[in-house]
Amino acid sequence: MKAVFFDVDFTLIHPGATFDGPGYRSFAARHGLSIDPDRYAAAVAAAAPVLDVGDDPSYRPELFVRYVRRLLEAMGGRGSGLEPCAREVYDEWAACRHFSLYDDVRPALRGLHERGLRLGLISNTHRCLDSFQSHFELDAFIAAAVSSSDHGYMKPHPSIFEAALGELGVTAGEAVMVGDSVAHDVAGARQLGMRAVLLDRSGRTAAGDHDVPVISTLLELADVIASNRL
Repeated sequence: MKAVFFDVDFTLIHPGATFDGPGYRSFAARHGLSIDPDRYAAAVAAAAPVLDVGDDPSYRPELFVRYVRRLLEAMGGRGSGLEPCAREVYDEWAACRHFSLYDDVRPALRGLHERGLRLGLISNTHRCLDSFQSHFELDAFIAAAVSSSDHGYMKPHPSIFEAALGELGVTAGEAVMVGDSVAHDVAGARQLGMRAVLLDRSGRTAAGDHDVPVISTLLELADVIASNRL
């Protein structure tokens, strides 16, 4: 094993109050919409299928705008303000100031880096990954980063993984992908011959559910790699 690639959103960072129920209510109010913040959790579940890549793996901002619009609708939003509100949310999602680094990220990345592993990022995002690394002071650990908006295709399309492997100069068999999505991270990596680790911070996924190692914190990752359980 020579390289470890990480997903970004909900693997390394999580959104703050800007993107919780009351946060969405603030967005909505600016566009003349009335929504119920208590319906946020159910709305996220209702909108999630919109993000399925389907037969078109190209990066499309409208896919994410449609997701936000569906979320707003599920919270009760109606009217002409839906589209501009969804676009504002999409734009703000790229701003690092709205997010926090999980507590386990920096020590986990430092430990892997000290073991001589090369680290990279592969993210379905329009966020600038150079700015992300700088904002969260991860530059010393990350050697390559590929975003779907820059690359043109989203995970699980094989080309975005191939691009990241090429940036680090490693083969698929020498690398592992770590992320919170079975469909995007695990399946995408494995179809190319990479190994994969599923990060389930909720701890609700059983170890045998997806035929890959499952961890609940990145602090477990080094032991998984060292024990050759991939």
